[in-house]
Amino acid sequence: MNKPATGIPPASTYFMVPESEREEQHTLAVVVDNEPGVLARIIGLFSARGYNIEQLTVSETEHDKGISRITIVCRGTPKILAQIRNQLSRLVPVHSVADLTMEGEPIERELALVKVRGEGDKRIEALRLADAFRARVVDAHTGSFVFEITGKTRKVDQFIQLMKPLGLIEVVRTGIAAISRGPEAMKM
Repeated sequence: MNKPATGIPPASTYFMVPESEREEQHTLAVVVDNEPGVLARIIGLFSARGYNIEQLTVSETEHDKGISRITIVCRGTPKILAQIRNQLSRLVPVHSVADLTMEGEPIERELALVKVRGEGDKRIEALRLADAFRARVVDAHTGSFVFEITGKTRKVDQFIQLMKPLGLIEVVRTGIAAISRGPEAMKM
């Protein structure tokens, strides 16, 4: 008996990707000395090996000790991610590398400033959606708004998508700030 054509090719084990080769997104926290050239060295490590940085956030965390924390969101197979962690930990100004994704579900937040045209019914709808997403109006003119939204990346992405048909003008994002759960601090 012939089966009806569905337009979907038959499943084949030849095209299955082994679990160990599937790409995953991970959030890494890297504690470094706050000195000139450190960020360039870390970026150079990624660039030289063809690794991509999806998001990057840097901030001094302990001024008196000259310590900064770099939060890097990257994607790769488990083998690639292990290589990234190992190579980062070998750099001289790096004190420690933690894979927050492997330690458990980290707390991650991002901030975005979203500029939207605001006239007529679209103005009312933009304000209604901003309220639903708990976005704050940080600047308002007769023809536009700037909203500040904070939350998980998925929430920020959703808000931006909803603003597109209402007159999205511009978006600026900080990148992820992330911390592990629980009472312990990141090991140095």
